Amino acid sequence: MHNQKIYDIVGIGIGPFNLGLAALCAPISSLTTLFLDQASEFNWHPGMMLSDATLQVPFMADLVTMADPTSPYSFLNYLKQTDRLYKFYIREDFFVLRKEYNAYCKWAINHLQNCHFGQKVISINYVDGVYQVEKVDQSNGTSETIFTKKIVLGTGTAPKVPGFIRPAEHKNAIHSSAYLKFKSTLLQQKTVTIIGSGQSAAEIFYDLLPETENGLKLKWFTRPDRFFPMEYSKLTLELTSPEYVDHFYNLSDAKRKQLLGKQNSLFKGINFELINQIFDKLYELSVDGEKVNAELMPNCQLNNLTVNTEGKYQLDFYHTESEKDFAVDTDFVVLATGYKYDEPGFLSGINDRLARNADGLFQVHRNYAIDVNGNEIFVQNVELHTHGFVTPDLGMGAYRNASIINAILGFEIYNVEKRIAFQQFSIADEIQENELSNAALQLSED
Repeated sequence: MHNQKIYDIVGIGIGPFNLGLAALCAPISSLTTLFLDQASEFNWHPGMMLSDATLQVPFMADLVTMADPTSPYSFLNYLKQTDRLYKFYIREDFFVLRKEYNAYCKWAINHLQNCHFGQKVISINYVDGVYQVEKVDQSNGTSETIFTKKIVLGTGTAPKVPGFIRPAEHKNAIHSSAYLKFKSTLLQQKTVTIIGSGQSAAEIFYDLLPETENGLKLKWFTRPDRFFPMEYSKLTLELTSPEYVDHFYNLSDAKRKQLLGKQNSLFKGINFELINQIFDKLYELSVDGEKVNAELMPNCQLNNLTVNTEGKYQLDFYHTESEKDFAVDTDFVVLATGYKYDEPGFLSGINDRLARNADGLFQVHRNYAIDVNGNEIFVQNVELHTHGFVTPDLGMGAYRNASIINAILGFEIYNVEKRIAFQQFSIADEIQENELSNAALQLSED
């Protein structure tokens, strides 16, 4: 083993977060890095790559800018290198089209030497102070063991579907992540029902609304009491700050759970403009006096799906405010029910090195490490329960990556902001600042 190359970092999974880490690591000559993904190529949510859909964060929430605005892997440099910078400038819109963001990520990958696709990690072991990562090349089935000092997990999340829906039996009940793949089939149906309260549900509903003029019956049910917008006021956005993460991290587990339960509108809502576009389209469709061929209903909890005698799906709902059960028939169901983290099976070989809380979740350190030593195995987008609602936000990806790189190096190679908000979230901050001010005043008086 001593003759084998030992990497400083092996990243597993190449989504936007680990891709950003790869880009930020690239110029650091003292770091040897390798990033692996089992997919044959990078493709970010291809089933929701609607032509007019945009990110919900400004273009500066790219792979690198918030950590290093001078990086050659920035979105603005991508635009410059592809002769699109002036077009973007004239467009005067901070929000990047989702398909353009996907193209940007692919461009970055083509300029990085440390990202390898078609490589499936099957096991990890820890021997003599080094992690042994066994991978299989998906193109030819050959296996290889990679040695590394540190690991960063960026394996992402998987579609979340209610347990009573079985893909093998319910072929016309799909997750929103596969929407475009099944759209042609969906348009052959008489009735389509969308379940969900977030951006994906709204985008699909808006995409299908014009089809109601061609006879499609469209229904949209959501469990919350309204179709709520994502909060985007500037003082609310300060809750995506490093100091709010510090504040949230230092709360008790019970308090963190309670807070997350009340913060859906901070990271699970619908773009405000899209809500207005949906209403305007519904209004437009109603002008001629015809009943709009679409239904929207909040307060509806989906409890079951069965096939009725006519071969249609029967959806069993509970109305949370009326406190009554009711059923709806439909030909096709789109489940915009979100995503969940599935712990990779290849971690079983190093389970004794992972720190966990009472619920069995990773005990994520403030520096995003999950190992018992707090400096060997790091995670991307798994720390919702410890670091708060900002966890899946693309806008904080570069901050987290800069923090991880600094933790691994043992010094600050990337400047990581400690305070950016006008608000202060913890009494401890106030006490500490007052003590520093008093100490400074005492020194001046002496």
